[in-house]
Amino acid sequence: MDGIGVSVSIEVYRDAWGVPHLRAADPGELAFAQGRVTARDRAWQLEVERHRAQGTTAAFLGAAELGWDVFVRRARLADTARRCFERLAATDPATAAWVRAYVAGVNDGLAEGADRAPEFAATGLAAGRWEPWTPLAVWLSTHILFAGFPTKLWRDEVARRLGEEWTELFATDGPGTAGSNGWVVAGGRTASGAALVAGDPHRFIEAPGVYQQIRLACPAYDVVGLAVPGVPGLAHFGHTGPVAWAITNAMADYQDLYRERLRRLPDGTVEALGPDGWAPAAAHTETVDVADAEPVGIEVVETDRGPVIVGEPRDGSADWEGLSLRHPPRVTGELGFGVLPALLRARTVADVDAALDGWVEPVNVVQAADTRGGLLHRVAGHVPVRDRANSLRVVPAWDPAHAWADAPAPLPRAEVRGHAVMANARGLAAPLGVEFAPPHRAARIDELLRASAAWTPETTAAIHGDTDNPSATRLLEAVRRAGGTPGGVGGDGRSARLSPAGADVRRRLLGWDRRMDAESVDAGLYAAVRGAVVRRLAGHEAFAALREPAPYPELFRPWLALGPRVAFALETLLVAGPVPAADVDRIVREALDEVGAGEPPAAWGLTHRLAPWQALPDPDDDRWPGLGGDHDCVLSTSSVPGWTDRSARASAARYVWDLADRERSRWIVPFGASGVPGDPHHRDQLPLWLRGELAPVTTDWQKLTKEQV
Repeated sequence: MDGIGVSVSIEVYRDAWGVPHLRAADPGELAFAQGRVTARDRAWQLEVERHRAQGTTAAFLGAAELGWDVFVRRARLADTARRCFERLAATDPATAAWVRAYVAGVNDGLAEGADRAPEFAATGLAAGRWEPWTPLAVWLSTHILFAGFPTKLWRDEVARRLGEEWTELFATDGPGTAGSNGWVVAGGRTASGAALVAGDPHRFIEAPGVYQQIRLACPAYDVVGLAVPGVPGLAHFGHTGPVAWAITNAMADYQDLYRERLRRLPDGTVEALGPDGWAPAAAHTETVDVADAEPVGIEVVETDRGPVIVGEPRDGSADWEGLSLRHPPRVTGELGFGVLPALLRARTVADVDAALDGWVEPVNVVQAADTRGGLLHRVAGHVPVRDRANSLRVVPAWDPAHAWADAPAPLPRAEVRGHAVMANARGLAAPLGVEFAPPHRAARIDELLRASAAWTPETTAAIHGDTDNPSATRLLEAVRRAGGTPGGVGGDGRSARLSPAGADVRRRLLGWDRRMDAESVDAGLYAAVRGAVVRRLAGHEAFAALREPAPYPELFRPWLALGPRVAFALETLLVAGPVPAADVDRIVREALDEVGAGEPPAAWGLTHRLAPWQALPDPDDDRWPGLGGDHDCVLSTSSVPGWTDRSARASAARYVWDLADRERSRWIVPFGASGVPGDPHHRDQLPLWLRGELAPVTTDWQKLTKEQV
């Protein structure tokens, strides 16, 4: 495409872990090479992502994907990507050409990659064709749920069923969110005298992994980092040699839900009630194909606020209500892709800073450091200015108070003094969001960093694996109170005395070191008690009104189910909320007795096992390994206490960028560089990832193996 093809200038090298190191004569040929090598290494993953972005996965994966496809169609993600690419081509033709070169490379390598990937034959899928806008669509589909707009549905349900005063009772990062750890250490606190940038993104673990280790080199730049397969460049984590950068989720709120009143006119057209009265809404029908089932027809409606993602007329009614989604790329036609080549060219934190002024979605906290001693700690992205109620709840589309201002919110930044930490907690980005992670990870990393002024890549990497669990403190305090008085009676008339077995569980927990190590039996004991407490709290009559399923699509269930909400808000619910304190104490006693009366809990890692998402589920699920850590540990491995110990969210990568010597940098992903089953590099990094070790970043071309292009 556009004259880009396999050039004699393109060279592909591999390190000992199969990581591709690409070299070409110019950025366009290098983008082609990145697309081509990604297609060869991860054809199945790329095609799944393309279909997910278009809402066509049910056609080959079956009815289980229908809910996602319907959402993507109604949210108009592919159309938004087309709009954003058209705007990019008009305003930044050089970046648009660079994206086209990447897409040309993908198309050039897909057939070869598909021949290597057995999943195509297993599903009958043939490799398709990528369009210039497809990488933008992949980016949108990867991040459309990143800001967690379904939480507004949950708050609506809490206010309606439990009471307005409890709207923000569960305000914490929940099971549907993505987070990260990140930290930058200034040169004055390192052994080399140059800065370090380190961290790990916490995403739903997918196999193949959501991040791809890669190196991109041409006369204009030479960058190592973590790419998102299907997207050119290195958006989130990169090291150019003179400067390195990394991000975490800012936990900002930048997507709104509007309650729409809709009506169908006799001629079949649709209108929506807005601030100025009834106005035409765009409407058309689409068909979603489903493997081994009848196709499903849906109506796609878009109002002046945005696409209607929930709600359709019932029983032939001409009037109905729905919910529309408003988010910046759909409104502005901007996705921020012009930032990507600018980051690759960056030489200083000022370059990174200037580039990120154009970023849109998702909204991130960014840290960067350069070899001149420059440091950066800021928020990047587009957060609309609007009424506070928009951030909390579904708001009425017809009320002009909920319109967006023309200009986005100003973005906070902070000076780095010695070191700075970003871990999704309420801090730098507090003015931009509602729900943040508890302060535990951020506080623990800060505590560990303060313990030394001579950090190295090796010692810094050890922070990733810290398993101290500060969030256990409040439950352990309740366990301490559960000792009761011998022969005493609780306020509910039941005995306040623990059984001998329950008392033994209590004794062991009070002597536990609070570490969620995989081999720790006491960590397993704590998890068992916590799960029992969560189930009993969720079953308390105070929450009876929230137990009925919310009337929304199954896709949003992670944000709407009572049990997971109670699990993630446990620290708050133990000391505040509608459950009386006496009942909380009783629940803790009963949980201790329950665990004491049952089979002794196993070591934490025997039940807390990895549970990655795969487009084709692995029939040998039992082979996935056990994990240490927990949701609020620095080694963040999230499960849903009370329902499952399996961990679907964990470190999707870990990295340490060394500004003294890039060759001393380190990185790791959960599986490997290849997405092809049976390839030597399919899962060769998993043992290191499990042990908390990082692989070396090799940048010396003489130490790499050249392969035939």
